[in-house]
Amino acid sequence: MRNWIKFPTAQGSHSRQAHADFPEEGIYEREMGRSGFFGPASHMHHKHAPTGWVEWEGDLRPRAFDLNKLDANNHPADAASPFSAPVILSNAHCQYRMWHCTQVMPRLARNADGDDLLFIHEGQGDLFCDFGHLQVVKGDYIVIPRSTMWRLVPESAMQILMIEATNDAYQLPEKGMVGGHAIFDPAVLDTPQINPAFLQQQDEASWQVEVKRHNRLSRITYPYNPLDAIGWHGDLTVVRLNWRDIRPLMSHRYHLPPSAHTTFVAARFVICTFVPRPIESDPGALKVPFYHNNDDYDEVLFYHEGDFFSRDNIEKGMVTFHPAGFTHGPHPKAFEAGRQHKKTFTDEVAVMLDTRDALDIGEAASAVENPDYVYSWRSDEDKQGT
Repeated sequence: MRNWIKFPTAQGSHSRQAHADFPEEGIYEREMGRSGFFGPASHMHHKHAPTGWVEWEGDLRPRAFDLNKLDANNHPADAASPFSAPVILSNAHCQYRMWHCTQVMPRLARNADGDDLLFIHEGQGDLFCDFGHLQVVKGDYIVIPRSTMWRLVPESAMQILMIEATNDAYQLPEKGMVGGHAIFDPAVLDTPQINPAFLQQQDEASWQVEVKRHNRLSRITYPYNPLDAIGWHGDLTVVRLNWRDIRPLMSHRYHLPPSAHTTFVAARFVICTFVPRPIESDPGALKVPFYHNNDDYDEVLFYHEGDFFSRDNIEKGMVTFHPAGFTHGPHPKAFEAGRQHKKTFTDEVAVMLDTRDALDIGEAASAVENPDYVYSWRSDEDKQGT
């Protein structure tokens, strides 16, 4: 337990509680927090939006990448191996890729560098692995433990977000006072089956296993299909969770922080899922994400589907990247719509990655970046003045 310096105090005109009942002259609340919404925090009230910059110089800036354009930029996204998928973002503890799986994998994959999390953005197919057979569909998370052998047989072209927990493992979040069945009951987690489909794929033909270790690939050849298990028992296996089985925490009087929507955790990052939910109905409650500078984490959002209510001109298949070091929050139109309570329900599905360590941008991401995203917080008045 860290012994933070704490002496709660207040100055000037401010609300009694965070994210609610703002003073009229300071409607722009900014949270300055530590340890990803779990450490000490202060809430500032400003006359102007904290994202009201008109010029930006230097490498540190909010970024947006359109992963729908990967193919158009001749990146090897349509390869039969998941390890050929382009790296979008990475650090020593995480690799973030987008894989276009459009054909049956001719080889088995084995990641000896860490657990893999697959999010099925488009398409469906059959997953065969050490533990059996699992049908996967759009909206599924698939957790693949380190060094599991697996392959995909697509029924239709698949677009898959892949997040590697390098030298690490995925676990479920601690749900605290709301209990272990909140957000999603572990009973909804599906596991592979030793079923007829799995047994029928076993043969005596020559098969190769492509192994990734220290980001280098090796191939091992067998004179038979090594996915030849006839049964297994234990508590280590591939698991599946569909976002439709997530029942988000809600509060009609308080806008919950992103950490309330945590789905999976690793030692140095977390995965959160934003799914449709009612918007706060209390008149004084904030109804859009609050402005914040979460200075201990880099924040990455992958937009899966829906109407992304806090962002303008963002479509499914895009990624936004907000590195630590500056304030970010809703776009002006979204903020004003929240004040007027124009919507009563969110209609978005997005996957968030929050990393404790700074992320590097891959060449593939740089090729599909929207350089104007940094100025997307300009108000209409600011745009007219440029």
